[in-house]
Amino acid sequence: MQERSSVAELVTSLRAELNRYSPGGKLPSSRALVERFRVSPVTVSRAIAQLAAEGLVTTRPGSGAFRAEPRAEVPAPGDTSWQEVSLSGDGGPEVVPRTVDASGVLATLAAPPPGTIEFNGGYLHASLQPERALSAALARAGRRPGAWGRPPTDGLPELRSWFAREIGPALSGADVLITAGGQSALATALRALAPPGAPVLVESPTYPGMLAVARATGLRPVPVPMDADGVRPELLADAFRATGARVLVTQPLFQNPTGATLAPARRPEILAIARAAGAFVIEDDFARRLVHEDAGPLPAPLAADDPDGVVVHVCSLTKVTSPSLRVGALAARGPVLERLRAIQVVDSFFVPRPLQEAALELVGSPSWGRHLAAVAAELGSRRTVMAAALRSELPEFALPHVPAGGGSLWARIPATGAGTGPDEAAVASAALRASVAIAPGGPYFCAEPPAGHVRLSFAAVSGAAEIAEGVHRLRTAYDGLREPAPSGG
Repeated sequence: MQERSSVAELVTSLRAELNRYSPGGKLPSSRALVERFRVSPVTVSRAIAQLAAEGLVTTRPGSGAFRAEPRAEVPAPGDTSWQEVSLSGDGGPEVVPRTVDASGVLATLAAPPPGTIEFNGGYLHASLQPERALSAALARAGRRPGAWGRPPTDGLPELRSWFAREIGPALSGADVLITAGGQSALATALRALAPPGAPVLVESPTYPGMLAVARATGLRPVPVPMDADGVRPELLADAFRATGARVLVTQPLFQNPTGATLAPARRPEILAIARAAGAFVIEDDFARRLVHEDAGPLPAPLAADDPDGVVVHVCSLTKVTSPSLRVGALAARGPVLERLRAIQVVDSFFVPRPLQEAALELVGSPSWGRHLAAVAAELGSRRTVMAAALRSELPEFALPHVPAGGGSLWARIPATGAGTGPDEAAVASAALRASVAIAPGGPYFCAEPPAGHVRLSFAAVSGAAEIAEGVHRLRTAYDGLREPAPSGG
């Protein structure tokens, strides 16, 4: 039996027996539990630690484990209705409301019911995560001198230099700040570059987590349409002129959700337009390590061709490793770096040193290259399987672009109207009833969407068989929505 399962079973057994003991009563010794349940001393130690964390037992060194005293009853909630007035009183009618819609983020974070195929997930399936390499890296990191001490506020110099080399030769470690993942880096960048109430230009569609951060900061997201070659320069220039915005947020490589990559000819044009507007470009380079095996050479980050400090670069190790390895980087040049640094320090002081040390161990190990190659091969294969399954079973769902990187497909569903098909919310609800979770496209737009879409992840499932089964369930759910309602008799 696996250690994790043994611990869970022992916790369940001991929890059920606690009522046999009076508060303060002593539990059997570790040796007795080992003999009775036929588990290892480590399993007993971990089970007792979990019960202690739940507040059910207390431990005394040298004496053993005891049933904890009953918890005091939680007092009844008071009247919190006053908060509605306080939270809405932000200073006047011209101030942007700061209510936070996290629905688009939660769609990729919330665990669906058991048995549900997760086409809505935002992270690699456990089978694709380098769990053994991560465990080994964390163990080695814990043995490093000073591993549990306070790190430099900007991050470990070696890790900052590694990120700088990955971004390009124009940057050095001095231009990089270590952050607690990409989401934290985006939040810091938006707060640093635009005051509350200001407009910020965003690709349309775009990542809902960024829209949520912008609105929580009091910014006004303004959409700039895209096509298969990325954000459209002529519309970007118009948006800068019309709004006076000083920030553009872009994902130029394998954009989320469309998968589009900014065309080579547009790269200098986008930077020139932003420079002429006196604006910053926040480059969210989240998918560079999610490249597929058949992608060919990748364009360098925009930050690699930016001598004037227009680009504030965001990247992370999280997407290609584990949701819990929340280690990322912010890179910038010029006075803006000091503002980014100040906000980062005020918000979080620093990223925990053990995580930084573990990240260094991971990216410096022989397993790192093998992991990236395995992910590239598997994601490319899964993308092909999902695209083929959709074209075969759901030809109504158009695929405007099949990407060579990232972990999802962006599908357009038939338009709403008489005889043309249901809307995306109805499709998502029907799919969930059929035990397949998908992400509706609405949260990816900051204004009215031009059509109904759904985002389908192939990275968050176990493999090709689950992809085929998920698309089959989606077909069944969609057919159920299209069937005419029975006539009354």
